[in-house]
Amino acid sequence: IEEDRAAAALEVMSRFALDPRWLIYLPPTMSPSETSARDGYLEYPEEAFAYFRREGIAQVVCEEKHMGSRAVLVLCRDGEVAARRFGLSGEALPGACYTRTGRQFFEDEATNRELITRLSAALGAAGVWERYGTDWLCLDAELLPWSAKALGLIAEQYRPVAVASGAATTATVAMLRNALARGVDTAALLARMETRQANAAAYAAAVAHYIWPVEGIADLKLAPFHLLASEGRVWFDQDHVWHMGLADRLAATGDKVIAPTRWRVVPLADEAACADAIAWWEALTGTGGEGMVVKPRDFVARGAKGLLQPALKVRGREYLRIIYGPEYDAPEHLDRLRVRGLGGKRNLALREFALGHEALKRFVEGAPLRKVHECVFAVLAMESEPIDPRL
Repeated sequence: IEEDRAAAALEVMSRFALDPRWLIYLPPTMSPSETSARDGYLEYPEEAFAYFRREGIAQVVCEEKHMGSRAVLVLCRDGEVAARRFGLSGEALPGACYTRTGRQFFEDEATNRELITRLSAALGAAGVWERYGTDWLCLDAELLPWSAKALGLIAEQYRPVAVASGAATTATVAMLRNALARGVDTAALLARMETRQANAAAYAAAVAHYIWPVEGIADLKLAPFHLLASEGRVWFDQDHVWHMGLADRLAATGDKVIAPTRWRVVPLADEAACADAIAWWEALTGTGGEGMVVKPRDFVARGAKGLLQPALKVRGREYLRIIYGPEYDAPEHLDRLRVRGLGGKRNLALREFALGHEALKRFVEGAPLRKVHECVFAVLAMESEPIDPRL
C-alpha cells in the first residue's frame, strides 16, 4: 500500500469509523462483466458466463443484485460475549452494523439497536448459534433502500440530473411542436428531442425505483448473503449454495426486516440452463431490478493463472442509465463506452478479496487487533486508487 493512500485511510478511520474493535472486515469491490457487443446493451450475462467457462468453472451461482448499500454486521449472542470477544464494556450493544468504509451505518441509535436486536433473535430462531457452535458471527449483506444511506448523494448528484433533464427536454419539445404547428420544419429536431425527453423520463423513473421513505426499522430491508466468520472459523471454504441456504433460512424466520434474495445454480455446459438464467435476468431488470451477481460455486475459485474473480456483476439497461447518464444507450455513446478497461478494477477486486479473507483469518486466530487492521485499513486505502467509479 503506497504511503499517501495508507495515510488517507488512517485519517478516515481515525475520524469517522465506529469503535475499531468491531472493525474486523471490509468487503471488496466488484468488477462488472466484460462489455457486451449486443445491440443496445453495455452488460449482458453471456460475458460473465463466458469468463467463468474459459477458466474451467463448471457451475456458477446467480444471485439477484439488490440496489442498496453494503452492510457488514458483527453480531453477538449477548453483551457478555461482546465484552469477552471484542473487548467492549458490558453495557455496550452486542453487535454493530457498519458501511463498506467502516462507518456506523445508522446515525439514529434506536434504529441501530433495534436492527441488531432483531437480527440476533432471527439467528436464534434459525438455530444458527447452536448449529455452528458459536456465540458471535460476521455477516455480509445489502441494506435497502438505497436512500437509507445515500440520500445526500441522491440529492446532490442524481436528482438534479433528473429534474434538469426533464425540465429542459419538456420545454424544448413544447417549443418545437409550436414551431411545427406554425409551419416551421422542425420535424427531425423534434423527433430527436422527443427521444431525449423519453430518456430523461426513464432516468428519473430508474432513480425513483430505488428510493422510498425511511422513518424507522419497519421501512428497512436487510438481505444477507455471506456468513463470513464465527468463533474459530472463517467460512470461505463453504460454497455459495451453502451461504445462500443460510440466507434463505434467516429470511424464513418471518422477521420482515430480513429480505430474501432470489438465486439459482447454473451449469455452464448446459445451454438451456444458461438461456433460462439470461431470461431470468431480463425479467429481473425489466421490472426495475438492478441486475444479478454471477459467482463461481466455490467461494474461493482458481484457474490456470491463479485466483479468479470472486464475483461479476451484470447490471440492467435501465440501472446503467443512472450510472452513465440518461442518453448513455444511444449508439454513438455505447460505442464510446464499450471501450472501457476492466484490468485495474479486477486487480483491485482480487487484492481486496484476499485482504478481507486474511483479516478474518487473523481475527479468529486471536491475532492482535493491529494485525487485523493492517488488512482492514489496506482495503480502504486501495479504494482511493484512480479507477473509473462507474465500473
